[in-house]
Amino acid sequence: QVQLVESGGGLVQAGGSLRLSCLVSGSTFSMNVMAWYRQVPGKQRELVGHIGSGGRAKYTDSVKGRFTISRDNAKNTVYLQLNSLKPEDTAVYYCSISGTVYWGKGTQVTVSS
Repeated sequence: QVQLVESGGGLVQAGGSLRLSCLVSGSTFSMNVMAWYRQVPGKQRELVGHIGSGGRAKYTDSVKGRFTISRDNAKNTVYLQLNSLKPEDTAVYYCSISGTVYWGKGTQVTVSS
């Protein structure tokens, strides 16, 4: 059974940082393209970025230069480092295995001004 569990969310002031983690079990993690999304209530889920099996990551324009996706295949974990956070980054952040139905339940990030 494939499971994804996000952690690391919380409340932070504008300009601050957080590191989110997503632990994956039940799949061949090293082969997966992993993605991070975020969602604000009442809005569509937005792709933040993704990272390939080789470690190359791509990002949506609004987070380029501030967010970094990385992975540790030995730990079956993908990370999302959030720096220079803005109030508009407030959302529930989800990880997923790209192209599949597998998603985590999300972790809340709240950025205060």
